[in-house]
Amino acid sequence: MHVEAATRPLGRTRGAAGVLWRFSRPHTIVGSALSVVGIFAIAADRLGPLPPGEAAFHLAWTLVAALAVNLYIVGLNQLEDVEIDRINKPGLPLAAGDLSPAAGRAIVAGAGVLPVLLALTQGPIETVAVLTALAIGTAYSSPPLRLKRFPMAASASISVVRALVVNLGVYLHFAAAFGGGTEVAPAVWALTLFVLPFSFAIAVLKDVPDAEGDRRYRILTFTVRLGARRAFRMGLAALTVAYLGMAVLGPLLVPAAHPAVLAGTHLAALGLLWWWARAVDVRDRAGFTRFYMRVWVLFFCEYVAVPAAVLLG
Repeated sequence: MHVEAATRPLGRTRGAAGVLWRFSRPHTIVGSALSVVGIFAIAADRLGPLPPGEAAFHLAWTLVAALAVNLYIVGLNQLEDVEIDRINKPGLPLAAGDLSPAAGRAIVAGAGVLPVLLALTQGPIETVAVLTALAIGTAYSSPPLRLKRFPMAASASISVVRALVVNLGVYLHFAAAFGGGTEVAPAVWALTLFVLPFSFAIAVLKDVPDAEGDRRYRILTFTVRLGARRAFRMGLAALTVAYLGMAVLGPLLVPAAHPAVLAGTHLAALGLLWWWARAVDVRDRAGFTRFYMRVWVLFFCEYVAVPAAVLLG
C-alpha cells in the first residue's frame, strides 16, 4: 500500500496548496516568519526608520529567503525520513503518499537555490547566514553526517540555527540595510540567550512522541536513550531556565525595554507552560503532541513580547 501511495503525484487526492502547507511544517514556518518580523521591529526602533518602500523591500525579501531556508530544512528531513515518518508521523505528505518523492525533491531543490540567489543580491551577511543554515540543515538530516542520530549534535544544530543564525544573522542584515554597522542590539542578544535553551527544549520535546520509529531506525534521541519522562523533564527545565532568565535578567540586559512588560510577559508565559505541563502524559502521543504545539505558540509569542517591550520602553 505504501509503495502504491507514494507514487501519487502532488495534489491528486488533496489540494496542492494544502499538501505543500503540510510539507512545510506550518509551525516552523510561522516561527521563522515571526522571528524575522520581530527582529526587523527591533532594528527599526534602534536604528531609525527607512523610507517605507525600502523598508518593505528589505523585510519582504528577507522573509522570502528565511521561509525558503525553512522549507528546505524541513523538506529534506522528510525526504530522508520517509520510513521513520510512516511510523511516527504518518500524516506527513510523503509518508502518507500525498506527495511523490520526485515532487518533494523538486520542492526542496527550489527551496535551497532560491535563498542563495536572493542572498547574493542582498550582501555578504545574508549570504553567510543562508549558507550556514542550509549547511547545518543538510548535515542534520542527510548522510554521511546525519546529525539527528546523536542527541547533543541534533539539539545543537537546531539551537545554532534558531538562536544564532536567525537572531544574529537577520539582525545584522537589517542593521546593514539601516546603515547601523555591526553592533547587535541588546534586545537581540537577550533573544539569542533566551532562544538557546528554548530551541534545545524544542529539540528534546519533539522526539518524545516519536520514540517507536526512532528506536526502530536507531535514531538515538534523548527520549530513546533516557526515556520519555526524563526527556520531558529535561525540556521543561530548559524552558524554565529560559523564562526565568529573561524575566530576571532581561530588564538588566535590555535597559531600553519596558521592564514590567518584559518581566511580566515571561513570568505569565512560564506560569501558562507549567499549567499545561501538569496534565501531560508522556504515554499519550496525541496529548503530548498537543502540548508540544503549545510550546511552539509560546515561541511565537516571544517575538511579539520582546519587540513590544522595546517599543514601549
